[in-house]
Order: sequence, then structure tokens, then C-alpha cells
Amino acid sequence: MTGCVEPERAWELLVQADHDGELDAAEAAAVVRHVEICPHCAGLQRQFSALSNRLRAEVPMHGASEVLRRRMTARFAAPRRRMGVIAGFGAGAAIAAGLLLTLLPAGADPAEGLVAAHVRALQPGHLIDVPSSDKHTVKPWFDGRLDFAPPVPDLVAAGFTLVGGRLDVIGARPVAVLVYRRGGHDIDVFVWPGEASAPGGTLRGYNLLAWNDHGMAVRAVSDIEPAALRGFMLAWQAVPEDAGQR
Repeated sequence: MTGCVEPERAWELLVQADHDGELDAAEAAAVVRHVEICPHCAGLQRQFSALSNRLRAEVPMHGASEVLRRRMTARFAAPRRRMGVIAGFGAGAAIAAGLLLTLLPAGADPAEGLVAAHVRALQPGHLIDVPSSDKHTVKPWFDGRLDFAPPVPDLVAAGFTLVGGRLDVIGARPVAVLVYRRGGHDIDVFVWPGEASAPGGTLRGYNLLAWNDHGMAVRAVSDIEPAALRGFMLAWQAVPEDAGQR
């Protein structure tokens, strides 16, 4: 692969920083425009995404103690405030640090981790691993990647379109994320075995709702208005259990 088409700017570092969620909106948009014309940096972006997906799917995750989380947060926060993007910070190390800082202590409410994962996914190229509006494509994609089968209801009739799915890590375990869209709003639906412990609320400007679906904890996060998010939940709950196995 040839080098970057615009070597006068450190695009390789910017692509890496974009993958790690380090850039502001303007910088992230510039990276999107650049990778459209630069095969070299587009290839790097694909490599970072593939590595991230592999880490999420294959690397065992263990819950971090509150003491360890405080120490790691303090250690990484100050240098990032001073330097912004840390030049030369390896992709694997950057992803590992990002995953570490999203771990939650055992028993903690996952709302913070859910919102952080949602915000991170909104960065260009992070939202979806399997892009499809067909639940018969999205649902089988999780086979072999998770130890459970998430429900994937068709909610088009209610005005919510499935656009794909991805893997993420919340509370030290891999979870399924289904992405629905209404208008210009994305709704991340996190699903894992268990029970949703809190009904929802608002955190950092994002609305959350939680419910249970036949042994699965379901948590929805979006910037869509609360009434619309509640409508989404009701539409989900109204789909019969045997409707094409959801």
C-alpha cells in the first residue's frame, strides 16, 4: 500500500485518534473527508476497526476494582488534557486503555458505561459492525460472537428502522448492540442476559430506558426525545415473542 496522499499533515495519527474518540466534531469530519480520497488511511481505519472488533470478541474481560479505576483514570486524564492526541500511542494500547476505562465495578449501574459507549459509537465509522435493515441478517451475525442470541424485533411499522448491529463491552462482558433510527436520531439498544436494574432517566443529555425481555436486560440510549424513546420501548414490547423469533 502506498503512503498517505497528504503527507504534509499527520493523518495517520488523526485516523488513530478518531478511532479512539479523541477528536472534536470538526477534526472527525476532516478525517472522514480525508479517508474518502486516501486509500492508505482508509486501510488504516479498517485495520483499527478490525482490531477493535477482535479485542471485543476474543479478549477475556475482568471487572476492575474501584481503586484501580480511580488510579487509571487519574493516570491517563492529565496527560490527555495537556497533550490532546498522544503521538505514537499504539493502536492496541489505545484500544485497551479505552476498554479499561469503560469497565464498571461489580454491581454498579451501567448507565455511565452505556452513555460512554453510545457517544463513542457516534464517531464516524464506529456505529455499526453489520450494516443491515434485515433482522435475518443482523441476528445471525451475533452467532459465535456472543454466548446468547439477542432479540431483533422489526419495528418499521412503528416508525423505527433497524440499521444494523455491533458488539460492545459493558460491565466487563460483551453485549449485543442493535441500532435503530428514527429521523436523524440513532437509538442504541444494548442487550445481555439478566435483568435491567433501573427504569431509565437522563444522563449527560442522553435519554435512557430499561426493560426486560424474556431473560434479557434491554437498555436503550438516544438523544431522541423521551416520549419517542418510550414509544420505541412500547413498540418493542408489543412484538410477539414468536414473531419470527423476534
